[in-house]
Amino acid sequence: MKVAVVGATGMVGEVMLKVLAERNFPVTELIPVASERSVGKLIDYKDKQYPVVGLSTAISMKPDIALFSAGGDTSLEWAPKFAEAGVTVIDNSSAWRMDRSKQLVVPEINASNLSNDDKIIANPNCSTIQMVLALAPLHKKYKIKRIVVSTYQSISGTGVKAVKQLENEMAGIKGEMAYPYPIHKNALPHCDVFEENGYTKEEMKLVRETQKILNDNTIAVTATAVRIPTSGGHSEAINVEFENDFDLKEVRTLLHHTDGITLQDNIDVNLYPMPIYANGKDDVFVGRLRRDGSQPNSLNLWVVSDNLRKGAATNTIQIAEYLVKQNLV
Repeated sequence: MKVAVVGATGMVGEVMLKVLAERNFPVTELIPVASERSVGKLIDYKDKQYPVVGLSTAISMKPDIALFSAGGDTSLEWAPKFAEAGVTVIDNSSAWRMDRSKQLVVPEINASNLSNDDKIIANPNCSTIQMVLALAPLHKKYKIKRIVVSTYQSISGTGVKAVKQLENEMAGIKGEMAYPYPIHKNALPHCDVFEENGYTKEEMKLVRETQKILNDNTIAVTATAVRIPTSGGHSEAINVEFENDFDLKEVRTLLHHTDGITLQDNIDVNLYPMPIYANGKDDVFVGRLRRDGSQPNSLNLWVVSDNLRKGAATNTIQIAEYLVKQNLV
């Protein structure tokens, strides 16, 4: 199994390599791929070193799978070229997510939609993945009418430049700014760029991707995405209105038995999800479950996940694992 990691020197690419090793993905040959300025750099993987190559060279090496995390423009240009060469691409950018001809996959929810014909597969946005993983079993049981979600997102979702900005501000150093304002001791209600409707792209991803993954365009979603000065892990306050009433004990049981979910919901001992728990882990953590007394059939919950792992690298590799298991590559 030849595996190319496109964007291997980036933040998510580095985590992809780590997760591939941790999960013992059947890599017989690793092909780290990055921009021309990184070509020749050596990447460590499982006690061996592999030289970084460019995109054209990577295609000529005929990988079976290419894991893309190099930005939307790169994906739009190069994913089709890899696919034409017979490579199955799993793309972590936003480039293909809303393309009707491409599958948008969270393996625990809809991997069964995949077939041999899917040569470019889209990985959802990090904030969407953790939300839909928590809500999918509840939607199946009670049918979701409306979701109101507020996110509290780590600077690592923006990238290395944002991490450096926070580090500089904490140290009192003036440096390059990833955000239009300081992030240290601050909260910015501004994730990604603003669209014409006044919402950010990040907020609209939560709307559009949720409907596509859950295969239900009747679900109403409204979102506010906020950047906070945490170094790893996104948190979400979610209010869900169902068509049918629910029992809280049954909700807890459903979540407890959902693959990829860890239930942390015991306020008697102050047990609830936090980024400090989720950091470096693959599960999505759910807690603070409580009925919304202001609205019929409505539930509040708090959902936290490591945005670089389940929100990006791990979900991508889980898709690849499914493809291998089903002999689709």
